[in-house]
Amino acid sequence: MTTDLLKLSAAEILKLYEKKKLSPVEVTAACLKQVLKYNPALNALSFMDERAALHQARVSEKRWMKGNIKGALEGLPVTVKDSFNVKGWPTRQGSKTTSALPQRDDSPAVARLREAGMVLIGKTTMPEYGHKGVTDSPLAGITRNPWNLEKTPGGSSGGAAAAAATGMAYLNLGSDAGGSVRIPASFTGVVGFKPSPGIVPTWPPGLFSTLWSAGPLTRKVEDAALLLDIIGQHDVRDWHALPLPPMKFADALKAPLPKLRIAYARSINGITATPDVAAVMDSKLAALKKLGTVDEIRLDSPNVIDVFNKHWMAVAAYSYKEMSPPARRTMDPRFVHWAKRGESLHLNDYLWAERERMTIGEYFKDLLTTYDILVTPTTAMTAFDVGQNMPIGADGEPWDDWTPFTYPANLAKLPAATLPAGLAKNGLPVGLQVQAGYLKDALLMTVCKRLEDELAFDGWLNHQKAA
Repeated sequence: MTTDLLKLSAAEILKLYEKKKLSPVEVTAACLKQVLKYNPALNALSFMDERAALHQARVSEKRWMKGNIKGALEGLPVTVKDSFNVKGWPTRQGSKTTSALPQRDDSPAVARLREAGMVLIGKTTMPEYGHKGVTDSPLAGITRNPWNLEKTPGGSSGGAAAAAATGMAYLNLGSDAGGSVRIPASFTGVVGFKPSPGIVPTWPPGLFSTLWSAGPLTRKVEDAALLLDIIGQHDVRDWHALPLPPMKFADALKAPLPKLRIAYARSINGITATPDVAAVMDSKLAALKKLGTVDEIRLDSPNVIDVFNKHWMAVAAYSYKEMSPPARRTMDPRFVHWAKRGESLHLNDYLWAERERMTIGEYFKDLLTTYDILVTPTTAMTAFDVGQNMPIGADGEPWDDWTPFTYPANLAKLPAATLPAGLAKNGLPVGLQVQAGYLKDALLMTVCKRLEDELAFDGWLNHQKAA
């Protein structure tokens, strides 16, 4: 049964490959079946080459049969967010301003996927240049949430999250500059992991490179660890990359976990989660207390939103200035809105934001010296209606800065992950965010695995009838 096969983790699939009880061709065919069945409604993938994927799977099958596999994740299907270059495929980034010509080189993470012997299924949808926390674009249209097609999957890695939830691939490569892995993972009930910046090399260079991290979206924590082991290898093309030995995330899952000092915050700077999200979060306190002592704290770092927004406005304004007038007319009005705000910034405004970012970093460094991990809601609400750039707040007005829980990890260079904690009363997933200190990514991964075992979330696939 396709659904039963897809419920297996990537780690379980690899074990069956080793025993020759399952073939990469069977697994790839199952994923492609999900794409053909659900992608017309979800719009999770913007590009797919079915013939090429099956060819890769057949070649991988032969290597498994001969006992001469190419790499550690040989034969596992993977999707790639359309912000990464894949040799032979276009990189469109959700924008009509980009070229449809095939790329000549792989981005570092994609090169590592090939070296590991993985099967590339396709590229996942994103908003134009990843500029917002929902996934719709002038080029690719609207991407929807598998739990409710009238809701957004979040963004900007929304296509990757929808693909992960529905089993279009076992592993999905996304990116995160302000929550773009964690927001959609939270909205769709999957695992999202944003490593410390510099762990996963990125290229070509981007204006958001000091905030931006590549990371996995998967259904299981172990699968995220397997993918990070592959993509977290040094690449000289990224001058921000850290020349560190690989962290060996999968091995970290087996490490003993000491009794933790846990900070739990229901709000940040007075911004609280909606009652349905708060109820799910509070119901998980017992699971947290199994890992150590839990202190309920107030997060008070008042300039987080303003600092993040000034960084993004400057990037949007610069990018917009580089566009020709005809190209600008094709762009998402929301992107143009940010660019116009950025045009009004003075140099001193940006320098203030850079300085204040250091203050924010110090605040969270001190906090995560006192505590091993910080736990918050990932998002303050569950998924909202598609076609909207933001939810409606408690005052009945559009909630412009609706993602305050995710920004600090990017500004303060923290590793951060989201785990599905449960379903709210409206039947939509709620994400629990865990953060650790800079470069304490392996500890964070270990904590995520222990929490995953305690939370025991039933994903989207488990809510579907066998097919």
